[in-house]
Amino acid sequence: MDDDGYRRPEGVSDETVEALGSLSKALETTECARGHLFAFHQLTGSADFELDRAVELLRAAGHEDWAERVRTELVGRNVIPGHWTFQIVEAYDRTYYQAFRDLEREAVDRLAAGRGHLFEAELKEARRTRDHPAHTSRPGHPDHTSRPGHPDHAPRPDSSATRTSDGPAG
Repeated sequence: MDDDGYRRPEGVSDETVEALGSLSKALETTECARGHLFAFHQLTGSADFELDRAVELLRAAGHEDWAERVRTELVGRNVIPGHWTFQIVEAYDRTYYQAFRDLEREAVDRLAAGRGHLFEAELKEARRTRDHPAHTSRPGHPDHTSRPGHPDHAPRPDSSATRTSDGPAG
């Protein structure tokens, strides 16, 4: 993204930037929740396949009745009525996750000219150390604009007013 891609469009208020930052943080939390659903899906599937081994070992140990119970009562069982885990993931994606992503994208498009992560970009500018090679404004770019006298130089904003410990994070 070019330099302007992370600059606040003219007319976008502090309140709008903060609100979009909060919406973005909520979406990121949803992304984590979705990841946990995939972990649930994979772990449950792994457990189901491990049951095959348990059935074999129970049979080999002479416990045919227990082997048959595990095979018929647990192997391939629905995790909730009518659903395997992949169906839960698909329903979550269709019902909640996609709607969340679409609404967040539309809000950024309409309220901030499509410029996402404005809150984080401004937080980065407020928190980075000017002229430090590990604190450049963007990847692979020397930080020329941070030097006094450069036409784009701006004093370091006070970050204490822009974020609380539980505010949006990037």
